[in-house]
Formats: sequence, structure tokens, C-alpha cells
Amino acid sequence: MSQKPQILAISVAAKSRLFEIQSVDLKFSNGVQRTYERFKPSSRCAVMILPIEQDSLLMIREYAVGTERYELGFPKGLMDANETPEQSANRELKEEVGLGAQKLIHLRTVNTSPSHMNNPMHIFLAQDFYTCKLDGDEPEPLELVRVPLSKIDDLLQDPDFCEARNLVGLYCLRDYLSHHK
Repeated sequence: MSQKPQILAISVAAKSRLFEIQSVDLKFSNGVQRTYERFKPSSRCAVMILPIEQDSLLMIREYAVGTERYELGFPKGLMDANETPEQSANRELKEEVGLGAQKLIHLRTVNTSPSHMNNPMHIFLAQDFYTCKLDGDEPEPLELVRVPLSKIDDLLQDPDFCEARNLVGLYCLRDYLSHHK
């Protein structure tokens, strides 16, 4: 088992309204010293929901400023304080799709960039819906897109469906469905 490096100092390298980047001076067990940068650790987790209604995935298309285009993906968002992952998943589903789920199945928890941040995301399969619309924080209505479950492999190969968390979620769903037929 490797010995964790000693943190010598942590300072703010940059800060915006949304993010704080920290400069972290480390000393490794072999004496080597390095400075790493990371997003300030957060205690807020996120959720992503893969809703299945009949034989279709319910997806959303929304604008992503990082790519400067509309992206196809799954409903997702940060957990609010004092919410369980299941409560958060149901709230995000109601905000982004207008449905609540009576059945949520945890597929996996992932961390997308552990070298630079701590951002766990709980991935859920959602089924058995009821109509319930909550106001969300999106600046414009989201487009609901239905994708037949028979097209999962096509979606995995689609160059316009390329966001890593969505791909991980879809692979988890495909594995789950192949084991629970």
C-alpha cells in the first residue's frame, strides 16, 4: 500500500462565481515535491436518471455552453442539502421531464475526474411514472426525446451522443438490462 503524499499547502489559484481552483503543494514519500491543481472539494453529489417508459428511453436535449451546442443526454443535476440520492433523482426527473418515478434502481456511482475533483454521481434507472412537473433552474424548456431501447447500440456509436457521463450511464443500463430480462 502506497503512502499518501503530505499536503504542504493549499491556496486559491482562481475563483469564479461557480468554481474555485486550488493549488495544492504535495510532498511524496520519496521526497519529490509537486504542485497540483484541483477544483475545491465539494460535499455535493450529483444524480443522473435513465428513465424507461414502455420500450423507450426518455432523454433530453439542452444547451451546453462548453460545447456551444444542444446536447442529447439524460436528466441530471446536483443533490440538494438533506436529500437522499433517490429523492434528488426523483426531483430532477420532475423538473426536467415532468414525471415522478415510483421505481428507482441504483445502477452505479461514478466519479468522472478524480485527478482534479471529487464529484460523485449516482446513476439511477427510473420506471413506473406519474405526472408531476416541478420548476427547475433551466433557462428554457428542455426538449424531450424518446429513443427506442432497441437503439441503445446505435446511440452508443452516435458521434453526437458523446458526453462521458451519459455514455457510462448507458453502458450501465445496457448491462443491467442484459442481466434482468
